Amino acid sequence: MMKKIRKQGGFTLVEIMIVVVIIGLLAVMAIPAFQRVRATSQRNAVTNNLRQIANAADQYFLQNGVTTVTYAQLVGTTLSIKSLQAVAGENYNGVFPVNQGFTSLSISVTGLNDTVYYNQ
Repeated sequence: MMKKIRKQGGFTLVEIMIVVVIIGLLAVMAIPAFQRVRATSQRNAVTNNLRQIANAADQYFLQNGVTTVTYAQLVGTTLSIKSLQAVAGENYNGVFPVNQGFTSLSISVTGLNDTVYYNQ
């Protein structure tokens, strides 16, 4: 009896190509979903920033008896809002003054190619 010695080799080119195609298909399906989740998360963060500005403006109106307030009067290390993080390329500075009794805030967000609104 003669034993066959089987040579153990690596993967064939066809097997490697199939794996690469499968990984490519998975990436094509996952990337758009990831981008949608990221955009939604950024939009929510911007809305939260606008909510903080609106609440700080209300507090400023009550404490100081004024009818308008600017961003510079609300955001700073010693002010109502310590800092705001831009998450999608938005710029809050210069977006205001806010008038007492306002009903909504909006900001154009270049990173999202969108306008985010906050209604109080």
